[in-house]
Amino acid sequence: MNMVPDQAAMTGKKRWVALLFLALGVAMIILDATVVNVAIPTMVQDLGLSTNDAEWINAAYSLTFASLLIFFGRLADRFGRKLLFIIGVIVFVGASILVAASDNAGTLIAARALQGVGGAMILPSSLSVINAVFVGKARAVAFAVWGGTIGGMAALGPLVGGWLTTYYSWHWAFLINLPIGLIVLIGVFIVVPETRDVTGRKGIDVPGTILVTLGLVGVVFALIEGQRYGWWVPTEQFAIGGWDWPSTSISIAPVAGLLGLIALITMLFVENARSKAGKIVVLDLKLFRIKSFGAGNAVAVIVSLGEFGLLFAIPLFLQATRGYDALQTGVILLALAMGSFAASGAGASLAQRFGPVRVLQLGMVLEVIGIVGLGIMLSTSITGWQMAPWLFIYGMGVGFATAQLTGVILSEVPVAESGSASAVQSTSRQVGAAIGTAIIGTTLIIGLQTTTTELEDRGVPAEQAQQIGEAVAGSAGQAIPALAQQPDGQVLVEGASQGFANAIKTVAWVAGGFVFLGLLTSFTLPKNAARVESEGYEPPKKDEESANAP
Repeated sequence: MNMVPDQAAMTGKKRWVALLFLALGVAMIILDATVVNVAIPTMVQDLGLSTNDAEWINAAYSLTFASLLIFFGRLADRFGRKLLFIIGVIVFVGASILVAASDNAGTLIAARALQGVGGAMILPSSLSVINAVFVGKARAVAFAVWGGTIGGMAALGPLVGGWLTTYYSWHWAFLINLPIGLIVLIGVFIVVPETRDVTGRKGIDVPGTILVTLGLVGVVFALIEGQRYGWWVPTEQFAIGGWDWPSTSISIAPVAGLLGLIALITMLFVENARSKAGKIVVLDLKLFRIKSFGAGNAVAVIVSLGEFGLLFAIPLFLQATRGYDALQTGVILLALAMGSFAASGAGASLAQRFGPVRVLQLGMVLEVIGIVGLGIMLSTSITGWQMAPWLFIYGMGVGFATAQLTGVILSEVPVAESGSASAVQSTSRQVGAAIGTAIIGTTLIIGLQTTTTELEDRGVPAEQAQQIGEAVAGSAGQAIPALAQQPDGQVLVEGASQGFANAIKTVAWVAGGFVFLGLLTSFTLPKNAARVESEGYEPPKKDEESANAP
């Protein structure tokens, strides 16, 4: 096999201890990506940041993280997956310390970008180590733990961030990565074996790396910043350093997106030519000939469009209309984490009995049920207890789907290509999430414009209703609490809150629609994907398969 010798010694309990430290490393970057959302308001006040600065705190991380996943996945295969994981943890922890120590926007944004670099090293290398050292039933369980970690930490992040920010300071939302990182480094050094593609040719695909990085930077930038700078005509001046976007007739967002698409299309031709010539490639297009890999990535992109879209809007809704603080919002979202953890425990055994594809589809069905249930129940008077059952169901769906989809995508990928393949599937999720965030954000803003109608129906003059509607839409609903200080404040708050409730219901239908489309796409997957390697498993005969089909 294409691995270094010490991989053969990875048996018994030791590999599960190794999985614990790998999952803890992944948990660290997922936790950080979510805690920052509840810490940003306090950071803005403490450092005097502008709205532009605040948005770049997230954008800088997303851009470097999504655009470098494939590149570092290839480096992990070539130079060692454990090595790159360790370097990634060191970079990420060091960058976290820099974020916590920052006292101005420039250093803070730069440190966040560096965090994205570290995260892009950690995620694909952790998954490719798991793919390399686990086989059969053990691999299915390992993927379930890895996927459950992502889903659970994504939900726990707001709770941890709210608690640290409320009772300590926003600095600790990042400094918490220091003790976690040290534990991960010690554990990985001791128990995780090194694996790499020892039979592969030396070298790096420089043109492919540059094109895929620039392409994804351009596309992700356009998707994240289009709502802000304008999808076509400039709505705000783009400036970075001492340089300003010169055009007043076309926004930087579509230009960046177009250049990114051109770079990605060029990359496909370049990679195809290099592959035919027998040269090293950063992205092996032949992988997409594997049905489980190609179809699985399509499912990943589509599902990611809506999978976490609702979670983007729910905290805004709860804090603007229900008066919950960041910590209380995190407690409510804990129901989702509990569902995800419950699914990660049951997913492996269900996958062995019914097949990973069926469990994946079960997960997406549960996601749709949870989203639709929330869409029906959401109102200006909803409580956390009323939301909890639907969040729990949604969390179970995320837990089932995340773990099983990863296993299905990588099930037939050669171990030598596991780093590149795992990076591609992670990038598919990130690109899908970026597109979904843009769509969900636009949907929310358009939906919030119904606030004007709600206010007019309550007797508010048209001009005043229009002004309030624009303020509510422009602030993502966060201007609502301040309306209570104006004359007839109760009427204004009620109308604006109802407008937000209408908007978030629309968001739920859009998010649920994307997940349902992903469910339909999943029926193109091979039924026994990720199951043919299971220990002792034999594919059913055709007559048995037909009899057992749902």
